[in-house]
Amino acid sequence: MSNSRPSDIVRAHVWVQGRVQGVGFRAHVEYFARQIGGLTGWVRNVGYDTVEAVIEGEREKVERLIEGIQIGPSASRVDSSRVEWETVTGEFKTFGVNRSM
Repeated sequence: MSNSRPSDIVRAHVWVQGRVQGVGFRAHVEYFARQIGGLTGWVRNVGYDTVEAVIEGEREKVERLIEGIQIGPSASRVDSSRVEWETVTGEFKTFGVNRSM
């Protein structure tokens, strides 16, 4: 992300693994995204130990949400995380919870 400004619009695809289901993880991510404001995308469960999220918005805000995802709510435990930076599509209007895979 070098040569970018905090206000640049970016897209991040995030996966976290650990104790992330049955602990309010998706609701936590959705709430935090709405508290930050100006972010669009989604979060969903994948399998039994993974949560996936796609986030678009200003770089600084996206990075704040990624940090929150990597910490998670107090009842959770994040063992690993991965972030891939992708091309912005502008396809989302809000940030919400998607159906699990």
